Amino acid sequence: MREKICPVSGKCGGCRWVDKPYEEQLQEKEKRFAKLMAPFCKPEPMIGMEQPAHYRNKVHAVFGEDRRHRVISGIYEAASHRIVPVDSCYIENEKADAIIVSIRKLLPSFKIRPYNEDTGYGLFRHVLIRTAHATEQIMVVLVLASPILPSKNNFVKALRKEHPEITTIVVNVNGRGTSMVLGEREQVIYGKGYIEDVLCGKTFRISPKSFYQVNPVQTEKLYGKALEYAQLAGGETVLDAYCGTGTMGIIAAGRAGNVIGVELNADAVRDARINAKRNGVENIQFYLNDAGKFLTDMAAQAQGEEGRNAGRQKGQMMVDVLLMDPPRAGSDEAFLSSVVRLGPSKVVYVSCNPETLIRDLKYLKRYGYQVKRAVGVDMFPFTEATEAVCLLEKRDGK
Repeated sequence: MREKICPVSGKCGGCRWVDKPYEEQLQEKEKRFAKLMAPFCKPEPMIGMEQPAHYRNKVHAVFGEDRRHRVISGIYEAASHRIVPVDSCYIENEKADAIIVSIRKLLPSFKIRPYNEDTGYGLFRHVLIRTAHATEQIMVVLVLASPILPSKNNFVKALRKEHPEITTIVVNVNGRGTSMVLGEREQVIYGKGYIEDVLCGKTFRISPKSFYQVNPVQTEKLYGKALEYAQLAGGETVLDAYCGTGTMGIIAAGRAGNVIGVELNADAVRDARINAKRNGVENIQFYLNDAGKFLTDMAAQAQGEEGRNAGRQKGQMMVDVLLMDPPRAGSDEAFLSSVVRLGPSKVVYVSCNPETLIRDLKYLKRYGYQVKRAVGVDMFPFTEATEAVCLLEKRDGK
């Protein structure tokens, strides 16, 4: 019988497969994904990790007190707001876990009390730590109920004495009674307020609220497959929908004529523009907008132009290749109908939820798109989640 890897796995619920051998996990995921994709194509073999432990570069801990008013930190028990104390997690970055333990030990000496959700008293709510795999830079975000951190400078000194590898510390203020971790207000109390990481040869800036894939090792494989499927020749117009901090679009820009990135998160768009400039990428533009609305407007504009240009063949629109990486809920019908109206010759769909992926593939299939290739990527070892990449091509005459 295998020894249990995690003592709190029964309460946490985050890693349901933590005690399952990794090869078995991959086989099960490959089997499940192949079954889902059976109506469309036979997927390529699942892409796994060589070293699957401690892969998460984004680590969050909630702070509170036990019955004896001692500071505790950890995660919420599944389907509750009871805190399960955790010092180390098998899938989280080890340095991040160690920093959280150090912060917890520092709080009593600075007379800082954790926030109590029931009474509304206390200051310290959460800690969010983001680590950069390639550069080893570390950001610490202290989430407080009010903006004043007692003895702020001494707290920073004490924490950096324990962990000199920390490159920036940010105070985030969340005074709302909400399950959201981060609030709107931020104050940089040490360093630049962001970190940088290198992905697929490009440098990316990561702010506290920016979306950035949590498994950088597998992200390189994921984006590598997406660009392999896109088969860019150098002159295409590429639309990167749900672009986040611009990672996939910036990586694709070196192989395309021009790239358009669309993202609803204002912090991510700001970082995306900075990232493009940082990497000397000039053939990319980013727009702050809902991807569905942006595509709907683009499709309407393209159809208007098509009507004014009698010699233009139907389907020769403004976008040649669509890269899309929607949230877990997938895309809505407004977005997908706009994809059909725009008529890109290729759609590369990156999905973190194969169930909603299948729903969207069925829609696109009805309107002339055929799935040519697909592969599952294990971005989240020890969980049941699977990331996927699919290539769809527009059938002739559609």
